[in-house]
Amino acid sequence: MKFSHNRRATLIAGAAVLAGVSTPAIAQKKYGPGASDTEIKLGQTMPYSGPASAYGTIGKLEQAYFKMVNDNGGVNGRKINLISLDDGYSPPRAVEQVRKLVEQDEVLALFQTLGTPSNSAIHQYVNAKKVPHLLLATGATKWADPQHFPWTIGFNLSYQAEGTIYAKYLLREKPNAKIALLYQNDDYGKDLLKGVKDGLGAKGAKMIVSEASYEVTDPTVDSQILTLQGSGADTFIDITTPKFSAQAIRKAFDSGWKPLHIINNVGASVGSVLTPAGLDKSVGLLTVQYYKDPNDPQWKDDPAMLEWRAFMGRYYREGDPKDASNLYAYLAAQIMVQILKQCGNDLTRENVMRQAANIKNLKLPLLLTGMSLNSSPTDYALVKQGQLARFTGTLWQGFGEILSTSD
Repeated sequence: MKFSHNRRATLIAGAAVLAGVSTPAIAQKKYGPGASDTEIKLGQTMPYSGPASAYGTIGKLEQAYFKMVNDNGGVNGRKINLISLDDGYSPPRAVEQVRKLVEQDEVLALFQTLGTPSNSAIHQYVNAKKVPHLLLATGATKWADPQHFPWTIGFNLSYQAEGTIYAKYLLREKPNAKIALLYQNDDYGKDLLKGVKDGLGAKGAKMIVSEASYEVTDPTVDSQILTLQGSGADTFIDITTPKFSAQAIRKAFDSGWKPLHIINNVGASVGSVLTPAGLDKSVGLLTVQYYKDPNDPQWKDDPAMLEWRAFMGRYYREGDPKDASNLYAYLAAQIMVQILKQCGNDLTRENVMRQAANIKNLKLPLLLTGMSLNSSPTDYALVKQGQLARFTGTLWQGFGEILSTSD
């Protein structure tokens, strides 16, 4: 595939992602582990195998993004070396791999380690080691706790905030709902579940008529779906990861259960979830979004989407353009590059963390219109906004206002 000069220039501009934040003045060079005049070494673990392997594309895209950055000169003249290891979505394996990244590979920082269980297992360790633990690919609320864990900062809209948005929508639009809940039996599932229950409050708690959980090692969630269906619920809040999300959508439809089906953002990808489940079986699903959907025709000629598609065509051809995880990963890599740019020539772990905690009004064009990212030393919640969306059979269609987590 040949690239025009203009398209290449567009990609280079996208890799910069300065978004109005000025580059620090040249200062005396300072280096921590994993940094030098020529290299910035980052580490991550990803579930390239195991029950959450659909997320493996996130790590592959991020490696491709950094290759693009490196092809265009790197960050402040330094090439990014992302060491991405498979943890199989297993917390013990994640601990083993992260110890290798920190103690043997001596990475400057960890980037986008995926999964609430895996990150929970390394949380204490990386903070004790004072290793930046950045832009975690999980929405657990506890990643925004600078007082107790100053070296950890997440990326996603928090699960509790997401759950609260669903609850408040139901209280407003369907106050007599009979709610059934399916959740993954770990910190991730329980965190979003807490958001739903907190959002419903004491009066809304009676709306919940049935709950069921599953383990990531379970082969299917078919029996749980049948149990929830038998409760007489007319509303189904589905807190699952992609493999189980697809199963839940398919089983609910095939069993003749037709509730209002709300599915959490991490299980809402058209490419990796809805297509395998059956697009016809996914019509009417609700979710929350905070970045543009690559399947939505309203963004067909959007400059940022064209830039992303051009990147996919050149650097990640094996990736699925319909899989929203690939757009999510692109955003995360852009933020990481922004943090490194803000570091200038002070590439110590302390300064990397300082810059991650000082992101100001960062407007990335693949976020929903009007959204920006902010962090501070006392506020580690980068994403604080989202919009509800309904699946039409071909795409997610946003509706209503952009909601903040305080709404």
